Amino acid sequence: MTNTTTASYQQLKNGPMRRFQMGIVAICMLIAGLDGFDVLVVAYTAPAISSDWNLGPTEIGLLLSSGLAGMGLGSLFVAPLGDKLGRRPAVIICMIILCLGMLVSSLTQSTAELALMRVITGLGIGGILANINILVSEYSSDKRRPLCISLMALGYPIGATLGGLLAVFLIEHHGWRSVYVFGGVAAATLLPAVLWLIPESLDYLWARRPADALAKSNAILRRLQLPPLDELPEHDTHTKESNINGYSALIKNQYAPGTLAACAVYFCVMLTAYFLLSWMPKMLTESGLSGSVGISGSLLMNLAGVCGCLLFGVFASRMGSRKLAAAFMIGLFGTAVIFAAVPATASALLFAALAVGFCLYTSINTLYVLVPQVFPITLRSTGTGLAMTVGRLGAVTGPYIAGVLMSAGWSRPSYIFALAVPMLLAAACLSFLRPSVERPHSDTDSIVSNLNTAGTETVK
Repeated sequence: MTNTTTASYQQLKNGPMRRFQMGIVAICMLIAGLDGFDVLVVAYTAPAISSDWNLGPTEIGLLLSSGLAGMGLGSLFVAPLGDKLGRRPAVIICMIILCLGMLVSSLTQSTAELALMRVITGLGIGGILANINILVSEYSSDKRRPLCISLMALGYPIGATLGGLLAVFLIEHHGWRSVYVFGGVAAATLLPAVLWLIPESLDYLWARRPADALAKSNAILRRLQLPPLDELPEHDTHTKESNINGYSALIKNQYAPGTLAACAVYFCVMLTAYFLLSWMPKMLTESGLSGSVGISGSLLMNLAGVCGCLLFGVFASRMGSRKLAAAFMIGLFGTAVIFAAVPATASALLFAALAVGFCLYTSINTLYVLVPQVFPITLRSTGTGLAMTVGRLGAVTGPYIAGVLMSAGWSRPSYIFALAVPMLLAAACLSFLRPSVERPHSDTDSIVSNLNTAGTETVK
């Protein structure tokens, strides 16, 4: 490999973030915000749909579940397109699916039709989340990666919150169908920015080596204001061997421990997190608080989560992402147990909910930072999508188990403790989340060493 090739790679990974890289993070944050809105669109429109079509709880439950089912299928079957076609084509395809799914949803005339469109829309959401996560990860500098991914992930709750406020206005003035029209139009409006600003992943081009990979790489490097390549970088041989194996490669040889650990961490975190998110308003009201205070508790959790994610992004590169992630996961266990034990007063319960939200959203955010790096470049979308799919199973399991335990007569401290324990298992599994080391090679180790030193000194 030439010195120019090594220099370009080192400047990208160790140098300061450039405007083009920050633009990629900003667009992915907007996409995540759109996804946050689209995921909860049925929750926003359910009362109006129920009134319009005279639906009962069973039909509304079907609509809510169909979207989640579509997201799971999208993570499992659509996200791997990022490894086969490239990250950029996968994002574009998912944006088109999402746009059409939302627009056609506004035209549906029955529960079955809307449920089908929610599955289709979910395919786009599930596929796009994995790939924008990977794009931000691959285009961020090593030092700023946790912060950039945290900013991207914040788009999701922000989009969900602002979308809820907008949905109230749209439903009141234009009916529930207008909410779906807005989601489709927003996706269509964002698509040109995706086409213009989102490039193909350099890691993908260098590992997969599709047609014209060198020319495409140099075009991207020019936008990054980095030296062009004379030849494509060489990657580790095990990357090349995993090019076509897909899911089977993830459960074989050196990939199996990381794959299992990633799936286990996702399942455990989502189980506890979605139990708390789903049941928090009811647990607060059952403790004697009013319904409005219960909702306020959920809003406080969101606000605290934003603060926690930003703090993780700032300090992860200094303290170590895995160590800090483990601290937040153990912290979620501890704050959940404290929430179960505090006196049933508004101030104590809301303060405890604030602490839970601080650790909860940040624990989820750490998954976006840690999990993609576990998988080799050519299996990164596939592996991340698989872990997200298993996580969605945990998201469904947690609230359901909570209902079963409550019906069985478990006390609030008992079932909260039982459903918080998975966070300790998640923290323990983090030790198996070892990054897949796939750096371009150079024949001269001293060159790499010098470039690493120089790159580190430029990031202050």
